[in-house]
Amino acid sequence: MFLILAVVLLVLWVGGFFVMHISSFAIHLLILFAIISVILNFVTGRRA
Repeated sequence: MFLILAVVLLVLWVGGFFVMHISSFAIHLLILFAIISVILNFVTGRRA
């Protein structure tokens, strides 16, 4: 689930950077959340 969230946030970050030209603060928040999601995915692993 965290990996899917990270991919979605990464796509939004790229879209915001190249398409919508939103403020740089919001763009960097999106990439920060994506990185945190990936780290949480590797730390917690699959608990299925």
